[in-house]
Amino acid sequence: MGHLVEFASNGSTAPGYLATPPNGLGPGLVVIQEWWGLNDHIKDVAERFAAQGFIALAPDLYHGRVTEEPDEAGKEMMALNLGKAAQDLSGAVDLVRERSGQDKIGVTGFCMGGGLTLTLATQRPDAVAVAVPFYGVIPWENAQPEWSNLEATVVGHIAENDGFFGPAEAAKLERTLRQMDKDATFHVYEGAEHAFFNDTRPEVHSPVHSATAWQRTLEAFETLRA
Repeated sequence: MGHLVEFASNGSTAPGYLATPPNGLGPGLVVIQEWWGLNDHIKDVAERFAAQGFIALAPDLYHGRVTEEPDEAGKEMMALNLGKAAQDLSGAVDLVRERSGQDKIGVTGFCMGGGLTLTLATQRPDAVAVAVPFYGVIPWENAQPEWSNLEATVVGHIAENDGFFGPAEAAKLERTLRQMDKDATFHVYEGAEHAFFNDTRPEVHSPVHSATAWQRTLEAFETLRA
C-alpha cells in the first residue's frame, strides 16, 4: 500500500501520495490530480500503477484540500498558485527519479492534471520521457506550455463528447506538435464523456474506454524499462 510523503519543493516541502511495487523497484511516474484534489480515486490510480511495477507519486497540489463540489473544485483550480504547483511538480519529478534510480520518468494526469502533464513535460524535458494526458485542460493563460521544449513522447486520451478539450482541439494540437517533429498521438474515444476514466463517477465513467486507455497508457510507460 502507498502512503503519504513529504518531498522537497524548491527550499520548502510538498505533500503527496507515494505508491511502490512490492519489491520497491521500477520506473518512476508522476500522477497529477483532477480539479477535485488528491482524492481516493487518484490514490487508487497510483496504486494501480504500483501493481504494474511502477513507482508512482501523486503530488497534492492543493496541500490538503479536497472537494466533491464542481463549483468549489473550479474555484480551487483557478486559485491554484501555478508557480508553487510547478515547484511541487518539479520536486515530484526529482523524488521519483531518485526512488527509481532512473533519469527518465513518465507523467500522467487527468483534466486539470492532463493539462499540467503537458506543461510539466515542457518544463522538465531533461526528465520527462513519456507524457500521457487524459482529457487535458489548461485554463490558465499564463500556463500555456512552451511546446518547443517538449522532448517526451505524448500519448493523449480524448473524449469525443468533451466540451473542455475535445477532438477538434486535440487534432489541432497533434498537428502543431508533429509539425515541430514531436512524437505525439491523441486517441479519441467515441461516445465517451469528459472524465470517462474516473470510476467513482458513474454518470460519466466508461469501463470499456477506460480499459483501452489503461492498456495504451501502460504500453507507453513500458518504454521506460528499456
